[in-house]
Amino acid sequence: MSNYFRRVPDFDYVNRNKDSQRISDYQTVKNLFKRGKIREDIFNNLQFFEKYKIIGDDRPDNVARKVYDDETLDWVVLLSNNILNIQTEWPLTQDSFENYLFEKYGSFQNINATKHYETVEVKNSNGIVIIPEGLIVDSNFSTSYFDSGLERKVTVSNITREVTNYQYEQKLEDDKRNIFLLKPRYLTVVFRDLESIFKYKKGGAQYVSDTLKRGENIRLFH
Repeated sequence: MSNYFRRVPDFDYVNRNKDSQRISDYQTVKNLFKRGKIREDIFNNLQFFEKYKIIGDDRPDNVARKVYDDETLDWVVLLSNNILNIQTEWPLTQDSFENYLFEKYGSFQNINATKHYETVEVKNSNGIVIIPEGLIVDSNFSTSYFDSGLERKVTVSNITREVTNYQYEQKLEDDKRNIFLLKPRYLTVVFRDLESIFKYKKGGAQYVSDTLKRGENIRLFH
């Protein structure tokens, strides 16, 4: 992320350290309220992106190294998927996943207990889907429909499958592995956009330069 934070503009705020006696004392920090993003016309257009599947315990920096040959572009990986919290929106490592399961469910028995039942896909004789896969239903769910190909009413049962807590949590993790990545040839476009987003506009008492603003230095004396 160092590559990203170098682009974030600075902000001077008043140094409230009691040891500081000068009214002109400031401390410079990065202005984290300025957040970069991929502009909407690019973010919503799939031609700028390619599908990618996260493998094993790969982190954003590993992915950036593979795709962009630069691990410091991990922030591009995150922005491409609007990921704000890597702890919850990025796949857990295997060790972290196992720890999470035990913290949530408490034991092997609970981890492998039934969470719910889901439908399997049901098609009529013409190949038309009558019941889609993955609907949460009761274990004894059944349904009837008129099959135009057979010209009669059909009743189907035994069309559910058990989903355990482990399978449910594993699917959530697997879904996180399917991401989109900005194609390398469009990196310069995003870099230019960030420069525009992060640049301070001239004018106002706080403006110092395109990359620095300064807070008002007002002290109260008792």
